[in-house]
Amino acid sequence: MATVTEIGSLISRRPDIRGGRPCIAGTGVSIRRIAQWHNMGLVAEEIVRKLGHLSLAQVHAALAHYHANQPEIDADLEAEARDAEALERRLGTEGLGLLAGSLAVASDPVEAARIKGHLTRGFYGI
Repeated sequence: MATVTEIGSLISRRPDIRGGRPCIAGTGVSIRRIAQWHNMGLVAEEIVRKLGHLSLAQVHAALAHYHANQPEIDADLEAEARDAEALERRLGTEGLGLLAGSLAVASDPVEAARIKGHLTRGFYGI
């Protein structure tokens, strides 16, 4: 007999993962990340190929959750885009590149976390 998966079990929200935003359960992949690719024209099969570790069922569950909660998720995506634009205006493209470069070479985990925090706050509103 085939194993039955409850659709609701494929999506989770945890305050310690992605700021409590809905994710594909057991992963750090947010629904809004899937929604972004979907809105860029990728179909579920392409998203599965892009990520590799997700199943088609997980991606379809993420898309179903997105469509059921589209106003909330679209507003979150729009806020993220505004935050990213504001950060780029504040730091400039060169400043963002310097922060990203510093993160790439940071050997101290505390320093890497500090730099990542600067980048993350602007892009994800965390």
